[in-house]
Amino acid sequence: MSARKGSQVPVLVLKAGREKSLKRRHPWVFSGAIEKVVGEPQSGDTVLVRTAEGTPLGLAAYSASSQIRGRVWTFDSTATVDAQFLRGRIKAALTLREQLPLGRHTNAMRLVHGESDGLPGLIVDRYADVLVAQLLSAGMERWRDEILDALVDLTRCEAVFERSDAEVRTLEGLPERAGFVRGNSDASRCAISEHGLVFRVDVAAGQKTGFFLDQRANRQRIREISAGRDVLDCFCYTGGFAIASLAGGAREVSAIDSSGTAIAVARENLAANALDPARLLFKEADVFLHLRELRNCGEKFDLIILDPPKFAPTAAQVENASRAYKDINLLALKLLAPGGLLATFSCSGGISPDLFQKIVAGAALDAGGEAKIIERFGPDADHPVALEFPEGDYLKGLLVYRG
Repeated sequence: MSARKGSQVPVLVLKAGREKSLKRRHPWVFSGAIEKVVGEPQSGDTVLVRTAEGTPLGLAAYSASSQIRGRVWTFDSTATVDAQFLRGRIKAALTLREQLPLGRHTNAMRLVHGESDGLPGLIVDRYADVLVAQLLSAGMERWRDEILDALVDLTRCEAVFERSDAEVRTLEGLPERAGFVRGNSDASRCAISEHGLVFRVDVAAGQKTGFFLDQRANRQRIREISAGRDVLDCFCYTGGFAIASLAGGAREVSAIDSSGTAIAVARENLAANALDPARLLFKEADVFLHLRELRNCGEKFDLIILDPPKFAPTAAQVENASRAYKDINLLALKLLAPGGLLATFSCSGGISPDLFQKIVAGAALDAGGEAKIIERFGPDADHPVALEFPEGDYLKGLLVYRG
């Protein structure tokens, strides 16, 4: 085991009966489950987790500030959490990605997916030869240098950009941090390829790590069903779905986003591909307001894509988020022509797949007419979900047919 060098490993003693989730190998220890802390662990230190009866359950990274007081590194209480341990976990994550067929279609991939890769609080995306790393937990902050060194050594990428500027860092009592931390500091804009299309990623200023790699397979599916359709892409960001639709033979594509910066990058992405720019119109606007305007004008589309930002980061926002999801889906369904398709997504962890389907069903009922689910969407294979960690399955989507 490893905590502060030369010190006794602190212990989290659970309340009686609160060990069930850990025995099912769920990696989070909530503050309410802890009876007492033996020792004086500092933020990020490794602690031993024990039942009330004294049975060891595993080793976890400690966070005094977060409601998730411990994030389990390993359920082997005899292991040693050190630089070699972390390197082994990163290497295993890379080995998994090397076995996927995605490498034949893209040079951009999620290399580390947090808890599902046994690295709680670490996200690493690769864009060509640039890595973007998010260190979102106290444990990852504790081992920051060792993790960054291992990433460079194992991937041989030319640069690592840190995007540890997500709100979750504040819940861990950590300051936000962003900037190049290894290698070439001039590599903030990089071109990636995806199923023959080119996208330019701004790792410094883009949302999350710069591009939504989890939607890769879904962009390709939209491309396959776009031929001959009039397409409306809502919350288009940097144009992923819109450009995929155009490449798939859409008759005309309208793409909306409230960010002028994102639309500027989307126009660059369009120009980087051999596509007819006259058939893709970008508009900077509030999506909710613009959809109402389109409805009032009697506009109709054959395919509508709804990929909004995260309306419900946690369960506390579920009620308000549910109303927003219903509103946006109702507007979209009213804009669909008969025989049209709605590809609707939620990346909110607080919205379960069952709840999301109920929300869309309610919107369809209010919109009137026939509607049915013909496909379900999820993240691409480089975003694995550990069976014992369902929270990792955050992206869900439906393809709805409107009769």
